[in-house]
Amino acid sequence: MTRLFGPLLLALGRVALASQDAFQTKCIHFADKIDIPDVKVNFAEYVQGGTNLSLPDNAPSCGAASQSVTVDLCRVAMAVKTSNSSEITLEAWFPREYQGRFLSTGNGGLSGCIQYYDLAYTAQLGFATVGANNGHNGTSGKPFYHHPEVLRDFVYRSVHTGVVIGKELTKKFYDEGFNKSYYLGCSTGGRQGWKSVQKYPNDFDGVVAGAPAINFVNLLSWSAHFYPITGSPYSNTYLSPAEWSVVHKEIIRQCDAIDGAKDSLIEDPTLCQPILETLICAPNASSTTGCLTSAQVQTANKVFSPLNGINGTLLYPRMQPGSEISASYIMYNGQPFPYSTDWFRYVVYNNPTWNATNFNVKDTAAALAQNPYNIQTWEGDLSAFQKSGGKVLHYHGMQDQLISSENSKLYYSHVADTMQLPPAQLDEFYRFFTVSGMGHCGSGDGAYGIGQGTGTYAGSDPGDNVLMAMVKWVEEGVAPETIRGSKFVEGPGSKVQYRRKHCRYPRRNVHVGPGNYTDENSWQCI
Repeated sequence: MTRLFGPLLLALGRVALASQDAFQTKCIHFADKIDIPDVKVNFAEYVQGGTNLSLPDNAPSCGAASQSVTVDLCRVAMAVKTSNSSEITLEAWFPREYQGRFLSTGNGGLSGCIQYYDLAYTAQLGFATVGANNGHNGTSGKPFYHHPEVLRDFVYRSVHTGVVIGKELTKKFYDEGFNKSYYLGCSTGGRQGWKSVQKYPNDFDGVVAGAPAINFVNLLSWSAHFYPITGSPYSNTYLSPAEWSVVHKEIIRQCDAIDGAKDSLIEDPTLCQPILETLICAPNASSTTGCLTSAQVQTANKVFSPLNGINGTLLYPRMQPGSEISASYIMYNGQPFPYSTDWFRYVVYNNPTWNATNFNVKDTAAALAQNPYNIQTWEGDLSAFQKSGGKVLHYHGMQDQLISSENSKLYYSHVADTMQLPPAQLDEFYRFFTVSGMGHCGSGDGAYGIGQGTGTYAGSDPGDNVLMAMVKWVEEGVAPETIRGSKFVEGPGSKVQYRRKHCRYPRRNVHVGPGNYTDENSWQCI
């Protein structure tokens, strides 16, 4: 028997080796086959699965000197001219175990950082995937200063250009081309996904847009307005992270059980209207460690209030309760928010010396009047995308410390009102899911692992993976009723403590039993 199987195994090994060599050879010589106007190929290289890929050209502020790659792939890096004064850096990653699907990734903040972790994640799932630097390098907004074409790349052109080039390259690299086209992004990446839906309705068959930075101009004004509320750490209106923990504890005490379960999470922050005057220290209090001054309570109340314009018009909704511990380190830390500062300095006023500590309501009006290239991304008519057959899955963490989840709810209502469609009909192509216990794009105190990236991966089954749920919706016509999240014991990659099915809006999750809150079948979307 051994004599029979020995030659067979040897032959199979030679076939596998030949196949491997063919893929590598094809990759190495692929650059010679790329002849696309305005595209300069910097290199094409084979990357073996298990490699910790060095990224020496990645801007230091992007915070990624290397990227772990788990599957064999061909990496193609390019410079693509977008105008006479601008270009994007574009990468395309083609996996050996290709599943016939194209995908574009997005970016974050104001950054010009290719999100290599998303390239690695989606290539791992068999997508031919692309990512670009958004037209500039690093996390600063300074490259926008007196460079409108660079700003145009950031607003919409970088992603669209990458899609056009990426699709063409995918058809050149794989004989079978691609069957469907997808998008995956969160934060600024979520805004980019929505910009594609609104401006380029034929770019994608399926878009997964998380915690989107839509209503963008007002979002940056909202982020800027927290410093005048809190003041510096030396101000009597300032709360330390420890004092915000006191606020959080009280909010949880008042609002935790609204959903029927005491799990230290707020399923629907809209229902939480905390009365924070309960935290004012009594005049004769022997200890003030668990209470606040009247000035500090006023600060907290202002933080949980919406931002209105000069004439009282709503610009941006309140920060949702439940996010205050994480937000205390970045939004309420006694310093102006850096992305907002950069936006006003290098875009709104073209004045690098503009002082963010003097921000006021007049600045909100100046920024909104400008709205370059319609970066607001607030179009309510999605009929062109609907007619194209596209699907969009929008999610937002209910513990988001950077972009209020209430803004996503406002946008959903805006689309429903504009298109005059009730939720049952919107559900045919647009579904919005609220994820309790999820911070900004991930992390948090709850079941935030919905498969939106490497750090939230709990399997590739559509029931546990929001991207693969989108694939199933597009390719099989089976839309997700819920998206299932995992709560990890010690962070991503560790054991799953419990799972929870998150509801599509406007439904909300309530605990009905008979099990405890860790039993996913004891929750119901109503």
